[in-house]
Amino acid sequence: MLAILMLLMPTAIAQKISIGVLVDLSGPLTTYGTDIKNTLTIAEEDINKYLEEKGLPYYVKFYVEDTRVDPKVTLEKVQALYGRGINLIIGPMGSGEVANIKDFVTANKIVIISPSSTALPSIIGFTTPEEKKYIFRFVGTDDLQTDAIASELKDVGIKAVIITYIGNAWGKGLYETIKPKLENAGIEIKDAIEYPDPPPADFTPYIATMESDLNDLLKTYSTEEVAIVTFSYEEVYTMIAQAKPDSVLFNVVWFGCDGNAKSGRVGEVCDKVIGIGTYSTLFESKGKSYAELESKYREKGFGEFPYQYALNAYDAAWVLVLSYIETVNKTGSYDPDVMAETIPVITEKYSKGEYGVYPVSGYITLNEWNDRASGDYAIWYVNENCEWDTAGVWKFETKTIEWYHKPVPPVTATPTTPVTTATPSPGFEAVFAIAGLIAIAYAIRKR
Repeated sequence: MLAILMLLMPTAIAQKISIGVLVDLSGPLTTYGTDIKNTLTIAEEDINKYLEEKGLPYYVKFYVEDTRVDPKVTLEKVQALYGRGINLIIGPMGSGEVANIKDFVTANKIVIISPSSTALPSIIGFTTPEEKKYIFRFVGTDDLQTDAIASELKDVGIKAVIITYIGNAWGKGLYETIKPKLENAGIEIKDAIEYPDPPPADFTPYIATMESDLNDLLKTYSTEEVAIVTFSYEEVYTMIAQAKPDSVLFNVVWFGCDGNAKSGRVGEVCDKVIGIGTYSTLFESKGKSYAELESKYREKGFGEFPYQYALNAYDAAWVLVLSYIETVNKTGSYDPDVMAETIPVITEKYSKGEYGVYPVSGYITLNEWNDRASGDYAIWYVNENCEWDTAGVWKFETKTIEWYHKPVPPVTATPTTPVTTATPSPGFEAVFAIAGLIAIAYAIRKR
């Protein structure tokens, strides 16, 4: 393939392939957005080295924009990038952002690959695959994720839940997708509490509602049978910070999702979060090239390892570049329609290693909606050292969980006795530990 491309390419000065990058660098997904930005600096170096070695007259340049996961800001950024002649984009991160830019993207034939948007196509406004032809996503959708979360709850013996979610396409989509699954499993949904997007500074009214709901449930169920489920970004830790240390909410296990898994903000609320765990699902798939990327990531001082979304973004960069070259080879110039048709083919060849490189995120199979069609979900939790640790893995093929650390309710002095509901008040509550209780929790939970 590459040999043929090289023969057909006319001798010329290297052509720049401009790719926009839409990530959150200052909002509720900053941890992951910064990680994607860092990882794409490695991708830029790797791809350009590859192109030079293969004698291909191209080089790639990324143009990073901060969206704050704000759909309005994202549209403005897309329009600005398009105005600069950039019609290839990695991102955006959130499904609400994708929903808000889809009309502009489609009308102007801008090709995007999101590394982290997971809402079902119908949730973000698509009725047919053709409508979504320019929009690709290299992450499993929420139909898979909610299967994993429902499996968690059933495995642990949960009989009733309180769900809170951010009021955007992603949060609503997760709730609407999991609702029938929980109902079919016989799990009661006591309440589904929506809060606005962008998230509020003061969560105390929502905390009060959650506490009231939980007090009601604890009249019927034990703490082992009730859970809090959050479809939130990193603002879930603001919510936890604002709840009083003696809140009834800290008597049960919390389950999160890919919006908060492995968040760096857990360090702000160690005394509270180690008891409730915030067991959170995260699409997880690693390929043959992962170890090499991890080594480069560490050498550059970015951290110990890149998160899954960054792996998806790294692979998206390779697919866009290889597809662009293939498109120009076919047509003599860039054609967005040919590009959209080429991406699934290149993705499969890239996954098979036909270009001499392999995906860092594992084999990528796209469905008719141009979304990643399969994959496992790791379940992450905050351990007794206030560090993210793997609690288990939900296997796509078997639809079952392999547990390493099965969730158990926090140890409390009176675990089944409802605590008085807090009166809403503005601002953050002081964060402090109850040393005796945490010492008991450590002794019992440590493995």
